[in-house]
Amino acid sequence: MSENLVLLKNADILQRKKPVLTGVNLEVNQGDFLYLIGSTGSGKSSLLKTLYGELPLIKGQGKVINFNLRRLKQKEIPFLRRRLGIVFQDFQLLNDRNVFNNLKFVLKATGWKNPKKIQQQIAKVLDQVGMIEKTYSLPHQLSGGEQQRIAIARALLNNPELILADEPTGNLDPETSQDIMQLLKHLNQNGQTVMMATHDYALIYQFPAATYKCDAGELYEVELDLSE
Repeated sequence: MSENLVLLKNADILQRKKPVLTGVNLEVNQGDFLYLIGSTGSGKSSLLKTLYGELPLIKGQGKVINFNLRRLKQKEIPFLRRRLGIVFQDFQLLNDRNVFNNLKFVLKATGWKNPKKIQQQIAKVLDQVGMIEKTYSLPHQLSGGEQQRIAIARALLNNPELILADEPTGNLDPETSQDIMQLLKHLNQNGQTVMMATHDYALIYQFPAATYKCDAGELYEVELDLSE
């Protein structure tokens, strides 16, 4: 039986301290792939931020990987985030260090100490995203798509139970976006749970999955007509 990784019941999602989505009900199970769509400002990013503890949940019920969002303390947030992989639109790589040291920085910050294990884990995630040959490249030597692959590798470092991807193809051209989607789908087929906010309907038609729309203060599942 698949495990409930996200459970929201009658939850209000805030944006600038005001509800942008009300009465949200959402369930994400282990192994799911789920899209969040909606126009800019409709609450997609705010919903993801609530799930990783950036925004508080003050109304309704919310659970992410056994963390109760209503009772989430500030000191617990780093522990929640270690069990999540978070991918942003703007890669957020440290420009003054190579790929290996970008990833090493994250592992050391999350408590890894053994140099050999650090090296093995970095090699493992870079292999997963097809970037092992870029281990010692600097971010400026990489294309946008390569930088996003490194950002996904970074998200995989602590073996997350859930990947939250906020517009991961937003800064990429269509062909590179397809590459990133194929990577996310491949990770999902290997058991990774993925929740992705996007405005790129072309990708959804090409890589169909359960789709939820943020619209007029509500979140609801939509059936896209794939016959078009």
